[in-house]
Amino acid sequence: MTEDLSGREVPATTCIVVPCYNEEKRLRGADFVDFIRKNSDIAFLFVNDGSTDNTLELLQALCAGNQSRLFYLNLQPNVGKAEAVRQGLLESINKVGVRFVGFWDADLATPLNAIPTFIEAINESEIRTMVFGARVRLLGREIHRKSSRHYLGRVFATTVSVMLQLPVYDTQCGAKLFRVTPVLSQILAEPFLSRWIFDVEIIARLIRAENGDRGKVAQEIVELPLTKWEDVAGSKVHPLDFLRALTEIIAIWRRYL
Repeated sequence: MTEDLSGREVPATTCIVVPCYNEEKRLRGADFVDFIRKNSDIAFLFVNDGSTDNTLELLQALCAGNQSRLFYLNLQPNVGKAEAVRQGLLESINKVGVRFVGFWDADLATPLNAIPTFIEAINESEIRTMVFGARVRLLGREIHRKSSRHYLGRVFATTVSVMLQLPVYDTQCGAKLFRVTPVLSQILAEPFLSRWIFDVEIIARLIRAENGDRGKVAQEIVELPLTKWEDVAGSKVHPLDFLRALTEIIAIWRRYL
């Protein structure tokens, strides 16, 4: 169920998917309303992924007052973040006039004001089709992440980089933007194998779509170091998921690479 039918024109060239599972207490609706008032070419599609709290009611009220650029998709029952994002991206691609789609974590660990920077980055070259946010701790940047997650993340990223044979730094940041192309539709055509590391699977599918030409893939993807990222309480990801992710890496490698 959505507030807008697929194929209908929307006054925006970019549509960002926001997956929501029991986000009633964390979703800051006012921030999205304020953002679209200042950025007329960006819309949001919230995907309620079978929430058991009042997330759906919150989204209905939020979108009802901003029907031109805030929409929702209600999935029942819960299908997991990977499938929620995939269905949201496909829904966004079908909106007339949309040139870029992406997804953004509902907790706004990456601030919304970073989205225009992502759009600028992808527009720097027609070759670029994907922009991935990267949580790189540098002087002058506000990247606040728990040490345990940071070091587990580095081990994970190194493993992924070796498997993909690409120097990727951070696949799991929940801020990404894609150019709408036939290849993107092909990448999203089937449900993901993985539940949590579908970001890695997107890259693996792109490698397969480009017939293993990693040089071309490296030109299509740009990692954008974030200026600000906050580790927000209430994350659905737990340490055990790191071990599950390692098994998913093997499944991705066997299927695509």
